[in-house]
Amino acid sequence: MSTVVKVAVSQRVDVWVDRSERRDAVDQRLCQWLSAIGCIPVPVPNTFVPVKANRDDKRMGLQDWLFAINPDAVLLSGGNDIGEVPERDSTEHRLLAYAKDHGLPVLGICRGMQMMAVWANGSLMAVSGHVRTRHHLQIAASSGEWPDEVNSFHNVSLADCPPGFVVMARAEDGTIEAVRHEALPWEGWMWHPERESTFSSLDMNRFRALIHG
Repeated sequence: MSTVVKVAVSQRVDVWVDRSERRDAVDQRLCQWLSAIGCIPVPVPNTFVPVKANRDDKRMGLQDWLFAINPDAVLLSGGNDIGEVPERDSTEHRLLAYAKDHGLPVLGICRGMQMMAVWANGSLMAVSGHVRTRHHLQIAASSGEWPDEVNSFHNVSLADCPPGFVVMARAEDGTIEAVRHEALPWEGWMWHPERESTFSSLDMNRFRALIHG
């Protein structure tokens, strides 16, 4: 891994019906969080993966873009429900496949953790009482240091631990809050580290450890 760590960041899709626009977007706070860790965020366009196959399409594909950018890690960001915007779902599936093939670290935040679960053939479920609130983490043994309390902005969570992953933390109601892959340098967090008024040093150190092995 190079001294400068380039992190490929997936983007949400915002639909502006009155302007007939579909916009890729990433929260500025997430870029600030990565910069504070010493990483360079590289937003990934959702336009490189065709939703419908077209053999005559000669535009650059996501694989070409990834080889050109050569990221050191992948971060799947929050926003959008899975199934809501197919181009983002397809992009993130390809990002995970690329990360697996190249042994890249991956962090999934909120929806990003959900996507990691779906990619691994896990399942999701609706939850209540997890939007715009905070709760304490119940940490599994030998999972390292975590924040005692985290934010919560989701109404969908993991129904169970996806194949190949282990649970590292749960909320007070037992829902899964953090997972890691058993063989790959991948972690998923259901909270948003970038939405803390002061970034948690524990979150930042954990991501540093993930990307630097």
